[in-house]
Amino acid sequence: MSSAATTATDVLPERARGPAERAASRPRAARIRAALGRHRSDLAVSLLFVLLAGWLTQGLWPDPGTRTLALNPADQALYEWFLAIDAQALLGDFGLLTDRLNAPAGVNLMANTSVIALGVVLAPVTLLLGAPVTFALLAAANVAGTAIAWYLLFTRVLRARRLAAGLGAGLCGFGPGMVSQTNSHLHMTAQWLVPVIVWLVVRLLRAADPRRLAASGTPGGVVRFGADRRRMLSSSVGLAATVSAQVFIGEEVLFLAAATLLIMAVTCAVLDRELARRALPGFAGGMALATGLASLVLAYPLWFQFAGPQGVADGVFNPLHFSADLHSWWAISPLSLGGTESAAALTTGPAEYNTFLGWPLLLVTVGCTVWLGRRRMVASACVVAAVVMAALSLGPALVLGGTRTGVPGPYALLAGLPVVDGALPMRFALAVLPLVGTLLVLAVDRALRGTGRARRLVPAAVGAALLPLLPTPLPTVERPPLPEFVTGGHWRACVEPGGVLVPVPLPSPKDPWPMRWAAADPAFGLPEGFFIGPYGRRGTAAFGTYPRPTSRLLAEVAMRGDRPVIGPEQRQQAARDVDFWNASCVALTDGTPHAESLRIVLEQLYGPATRIADAWTWRV
Repeated sequence: MSSAATTATDVLPERARGPAERAASRPRAARIRAALGRHRSDLAVSLLFVLLAGWLTQGLWPDPGTRTLALNPADQALYEWFLAIDAQALLGDFGLLTDRLNAPAGVNLMANTSVIALGVVLAPVTLLLGAPVTFALLAAANVAGTAIAWYLLFTRVLRARRLAAGLGAGLCGFGPGMVSQTNSHLHMTAQWLVPVIVWLVVRLLRAADPRRLAASGTPGGVVRFGADRRRMLSSSVGLAATVSAQVFIGEEVLFLAAATLLIMAVTCAVLDRELARRALPGFAGGMALATGLASLVLAYPLWFQFAGPQGVADGVFNPLHFSADLHSWWAISPLSLGGTESAAALTTGPAEYNTFLGWPLLLVTVGCTVWLGRRRMVASACVVAAVVMAALSLGPALVLGGTRTGVPGPYALLAGLPVVDGALPMRFALAVLPLVGTLLVLAVDRALRGTGRARRLVPAAVGAALLPLLPTPLPTVERPPLPEFVTGGHWRACVEPGGVLVPVPLPSPKDPWPMRWAAADPAFGLPEGFFIGPYGRRGTAAFGTYPRPTSRLLAEVAMRGDRPVIGPEQRQQAARDVDFWNASCVALTDGTPHAESLRIVLEQLYGPATRIADAWTWRV
């Protein structure tokens, strides 16, 4: 009777719904409330990471279209172009070789850091709001997502306390290297799939360990055996899918993750040979299955990257130039709360503060490692991997305080290895962040589970060491608005969609500004540009292509304002160049440096101009 009365009272405000719906509503709502209660702390930590990411990128948000990252505006223009091209997949206009740049040869997107998967997933945002908005969104989402993913791994796989997991995950997502790479390197900060890869590898290893099975021959053992086999299969398939996705986000991150996991796996096998003996057959089989499945997906894209049209098989950077300075490890990044501008001299640029952990964190990490001892094999594996990756970051020859010592570094052992020797040595240091973060998690978690002085001392020491590394907002500056000639669609008056438009001056690695035209409306192509292609010596990788004579002439005028003598030879060359580009129109917009000198030179090359919106144009 009491139960019936309660039910009647509860449903009085909901008479419009049927009895079955009323009966199901309360349990469902209760389950939702219970789930929110259980995960309230996780949601709070995730929200904190999102707010920190917004703080880091706050300079872009007032108006992404008119703001740019002050420390690396060229790469931002490049990635906005990538995102605009990737978004065309939603319209059915996409290929691994695009003709919207470097006309007529095109650009191999697989040979460039084109974040294809991110661009396709966020295509609706790009098509509705523009590539600058997508860029700003990804700049913040990558670091926040990476921190959240590591937090979930630490709490679910390591079973760490939330405070310990939060401190370690914060370093993984917002450490100096990640903050520095947020200066327009979207492919390097998109690391949120790395914890997923780690989880799947650990899951596969656990399923492959026969010690976890019940006694052989019992019904329970048979059930457990079948469950572990299914877990191995699902882990292999999941690993293949995740690795394949990461290839289309950032191959360099995948390479660093794979190298780190390999070092850790070898270390674990040496430390626990019994585990290696038990689990190796099943683990190797699962990894072979994952590799085979991923190969089916990646065989053609990787062939296209290295051997396809406009593909390259080597790296574009010189390892000697991109070697980490040994002093930079105990310096603090200028982009951190405790950093100073003088530390900037220890690296190649503000997008590569990968090693700047600072002496407080290094000392605390060493102390935590000694305190942990060999109680956990994962701690020993992290230490070995961190030492190896840090040593590789020092490059082929050691650099100390800006001086090249001539002493060979461990990276010299990689010289001559295909693909691998093209990696930037200093980026190996990015793998050290999650390794140090894991050590801190293990130490803080152990302290929190204890009862002595360490319960307060260890978390306090870790927090104090991390405090100087808190990121400061990335500096941003205003950038010129796009011309009405492009945003208003007036370009269609002088070039058909799909045709080639020649902006003056032409885009180049030094000044890719006109690529923003195509990012705003990728319906037309551009000659030359900022990209990686086979234009180095003997077809090696290089930034950009060989500029045509007319391109060089116009670049000189734009830089100095000089007005060179134009004769029949220059006019004939200008005609040959537009034929080479298969161009339909040349455009000079208002606000271009030395625009008056450029207009006079262009009229001598191509004849009288036609005014369209805020641009002078020449139909060629």
